[in-house]
Order: sequence, then structure tokens, then C-alpha cells
Amino acid sequence: MITEIYDVIVVGAGHAGCEAAAAAANLGSKTLLVTMNMQTIGQMSCNPAMGGIAKGQIVREIDAMGGYSGIIADKSAIQFKMLNLSKGPAMWSPRTQNDRMLFAEEWRLALENTPNLDFFQDMVKSLIIENGKAVGVVTGLGIEIKSKSVVLTNGTFLNGLIHVGDKQLGGGRMGEPRAFGITEQLVSLGFESGRMKTGTPPRVDGRSLDYSKMEEQKGDENPQKFSYLDTPKLTKQLSCHIVYTNETVHDILREGFDRSPMFNGTIQSTGPRYCPSIEDKINRFAERNRHQLFVEPEGWKTVEIYVNGFSSSLPEDVQIKAMRHIPGFENVKVFRPGYAIEYDYFPPTQLYHTLETKLIQNLYFAGQINGTTGYEEAAGQGLMAGINAHNKVHDKGEFILNRDEAYIGVLIDDLITKGTEEPYRMFTSRAEYRLLLRQDNADIRLTEKAYNLGLAKEERLRNVQEKITKSDELEAYLRETSIKPNTINPILESIESSIVDQAYRASHYLTRPNMTLEKLEEIQTIKDITSAYKEEVREQAEINIKYKGYIEKEKENVAKLNRLETIKIPEDFDYSKLSSLSTEAKQKMTKVRPVTIAQAGRISGVSPSDINVLLIYLGR
Repeated sequence: MITEIYDVIVVGAGHAGCEAAAAAANLGSKTLLVTMNMQTIGQMSCNPAMGGIAKGQIVREIDAMGGYSGIIADKSAIQFKMLNLSKGPAMWSPRTQNDRMLFAEEWRLALENTPNLDFFQDMVKSLIIENGKAVGVVTGLGIEIKSKSVVLTNGTFLNGLIHVGDKQLGGGRMGEPRAFGITEQLVSLGFESGRMKTGTPPRVDGRSLDYSKMEEQKGDENPQKFSYLDTPKLTKQLSCHIVYTNETVHDILREGFDRSPMFNGTIQSTGPRYCPSIEDKINRFAERNRHQLFVEPEGWKTVEIYVNGFSSSLPEDVQIKAMRHIPGFENVKVFRPGYAIEYDYFPPTQLYHTLETKLIQNLYFAGQINGTTGYEEAAGQGLMAGINAHNKVHDKGEFILNRDEAYIGVLIDDLITKGTEEPYRMFTSRAEYRLLLRQDNADIRLTEKAYNLGLAKEERLRNVQEKITKSDELEAYLRETSIKPNTINPILESIESSIVDQAYRASHYLTRPNMTLEKLEEIQTIKDITSAYKEEVREQAEINIKYKGYIEKEKENVAKLNRLETIKIPEDFDYSKLSSLSTEAKQKMTKVRPVTIAQAGRISGVSPSDINVLLIYLGR
């Protein structure tokens, strides 16, 4: 039926699959996106939101690289918040609340308008493997489709099993069938697989809620956006609300524990540590008499509400009974109960940094198949898998982002080097160079790389070059302009900072705690100059001045460690012959097969003395 030989076949049209297909096609590969349901392309399976702590940085990085997630998030946003503004800029994280249906629609339209991209609706039940290479797929209808590479982004669909109390349903999402065949084939080829669990909260009818009993959470007064392109800015926003559980809610939930698959042994797999179910929260944190819930609208026009924080696999009657004791939920009507889902994944230590598998050439894994959780983590992996699949079949070099270059680099290196036994979620604390990996400078870090790949268009490169030029220009002005004591002292007093008795440069004052460029602009002569610059330029100049010393120190640390990144370890290196290596180091390094000394040093269980042994041996 399909005689064309594709360069790249992407299996699955979630966040990883969409980014992988878009990247490969935009780079020029003839690409096929195979999905079980064309109506659920880009579906937000869980919460209707993008970004958040560290995740927002990933979305900015995807956008800077020419990916679509930031653009789609902006076009479907109903609220924007910059999180962690009370902390330093390394912690600032953008987040949008999104219209779920509009988000999926925008993804599909974007993909349909992408050259070189075809679609086919069917389940993929197996891969075609020839001479140790992936060369196509076989669908549920028995159709063979040939390709030069395959990217698997199966999400929660591989042998997915849904739990609602003591009820079990086969499915990849509620109301959608599971996929089977791929796990069994890969295991027969020598891959190691495991099971993970995730969950989702109930969706309820917003018309049945009393918002007067809840705390309103509005978006930012001056909402920003994800994309560095000219996507629409929000002019109006929908509010979210905060409410809390109570002891009565907890007592009712405990009554259902004997019917909970989490506690009666039905669910054996590991769930996300940082996004526990409500029953897990009240069990693990029994001393707490309440837990915070976010009441999030699903879109501009729908009345459907997502009850963030109430993820549950308890029986539906227990969920509803407990919710009716939450303030404002007394008369709640439930559209869909919460549920847990178990699914297959493949420990990511079986991959190279390109996300190509070590056992089968030209086969790539991205997203939850690698043990991650979250739209953003999946999308970042999809982007990189799509790029590398394209590069491999066109005889181009591998494309890898280092830990000092992107959160995406941290994510992939953590997965490949350390593996994961629980759903992996990105945090700012996972990045040792987070001051360099800020959300505001993702374009400066990555756009030129993406342009050289052929992924980012010239418009993006021009935008980032102008931003760099203008921020350097503004920074120079602030470093050269003196401000006299009688002009600055009233401002210093207003922020409870020591007054001065001589003139200093504007940049000097900016390094003080509580001093901002906005405060300096209370001086009209300063404002006359700075107001001519875009907000992103002003932010960049201010951060560069305020944190210059810290940034330089972090760059020095990067330079030191990058020297170890240049020392390669032969792929077939026999660690067993080094008697001075610890037994654990031998076992871990034999399994992971680190490419460089620096990567070896990041493996859990490998000590500095083990690294010294390696350095001495390789130097000899």
C-alpha cells in the first residue's frame, strides 16, 4: 500500500513524536508520522499547562532551536506566569495555562503545514530489522512501511494498563487502546524493559463549583510568552484558583485504601516521586492536615476543570465522595474520574547521547519510553531524536548538547549516564550550571547552533543577533554613565540601601540587593535612554551586570570540566583489566559505556579515585 521509502518514521504523535517529526521534516528528511488516532495529535494527556520550574527553560530551548512547542503554547495560552521571581534569574521559570483543545488543534495545523511530512493512522505492532538496523515498521493492519530510521515515542501506550480502584482497563489513555508487540520484539532482541506508573486527576464540571470559597490566582500583569518569534501576547487571561483538602477529605480517602491498587498490591511499578497521587500524599505525609489543590480551567470556552493535585487511582465513588468535602466542591459533578496507568519503558542507559539505541542502529527512543515524565522533557528528547535521525541517514555528524549548553543536555546526559528507576522529572537543581542555562538566554545559547544545523530559520538568527548587539550596547551605557549622590541617594533610601557620598557608575548600583533597572529608571535621564530598548534586552543587560562575577566563575568551572570531556574512552574498553578500579566502577562503566572521562565521573558509584585510575591508564 505504501511503497515510498522514508528517511524517518516517527511512531506516536505526543509531544516527543510531534517535535521529532517536525525537526526531521524541517531539516529535509522525508518523514512519516504514524499515530493510532489522528484526532489526538499533540494531546495534553494530563494537565493543560506548559512550562514550570526548569520545564519552562526547556520550552524556551526548544523554541530557540526552531521547535514548535513554544509557538503552540503561546497560541493556545489562557494564562501566563513567571515563577520564582522572588529568587535569582537562574530560577525564573515561565509557565502557561493552555486551552487543551486549541493546543492540539494548533499542533496538528502546524504539522500539516510542515513540508516533507506525511501522516498515517494505525498502530505499529513491530519494527523491521535487517542486519542490525531499523529499516521500517509493520502496522496493525499488516502494512509494511520502509524507512532509513525509526523514532519510537510511544508514551504510555506500550502495554498500557489503566487502574480505577479495583477495575482494570487496557489502554494508553482513558478511552484509547493500548499498543502491543513492540516491547515483546525489543526484549527478544536483547533490550531490557521495565514498568512505570503515572496518574491523572479527575476532570469536573466548572458550573458545579463555588469559586467564592477559593483563592483566585490571576496571571501576570504584564504576561510574557515562550517563543522568541512574534507570537501573540495575551491581552486577557483566565484565572486559576487554589483550594485545600482537609481532615474529612483525608478520612474518606483512607476508607478506600483497601480498594486502592496502590496499596493492595495490584500496582507494582514505580510512580513519579515529585507528582504523587492524593492517596500517596496523605499516606506519606500523615502529619499534614491539608494539601493544596489547583483548580485549572481547560480552555476559553469549555466548562471542564482540571483538579491539579488530586491525582488518584481510588474507586470513582470514593473520589467523588471525598471531593464533595473540599470547599467549593460541595455540589461537584465529575466528567471523568482520576486514574493510574502502568506502561512499559526501556532503561535509557541502553542509548547513546544521540538517543540512538546501542543494540539496533538507526533506532531512536524519545519521551516516556525512556522513563521520563512531562510534556517538556518528552518534547526536548523528540527534538534531539528527530535531528539525529535526520543527520544519521544523511551522513552528517551527531548533534549533542552538553550539560553547560542546555537543560536538554542535562536531561539526556542524566538519562544515558545515570539511568532512572522512577519517572524522571527535570528540576533546576539537576543542572550544575543553571546560572548559564537561564530561560532568558536560551536563544543566545542555542539559536546559532540550530541555524548551522539548518533547523532555525534566518529570522531567528537575526533576532538573536540584534538582541545581543542591543544588550551589549545598553550594558556599555550603564557601565559608562555616572550618577551623582544627590540623584541616587533618595532611591537608595527607598530600598533601604546605604547612601553614597560620591558618584558611581549606574552598573555599580545595579549590583546592590533590591536595586533594579526599573528603580534606576526613576532617574529621568536614565529612563530616556533605557526605555528605547525592548524588555528582553533590558532584562539581559541587567542580569549580565548584576551577576557578572557569578557568571564568570561558572564559565571557569565549565572550562575546567570540559577538558575532561575531550578525553575519549574507546568504545570497546575493557574495564575488567584495571585491577585498581573498584568493583562497582567496573560494573557501572561496563554497563553504561561512557564516551568521555567527564561522563564516567557522572556515573553514580564511580569515585574520583576511579577517575584518576582511568586518567593514568589512558595517559599512559
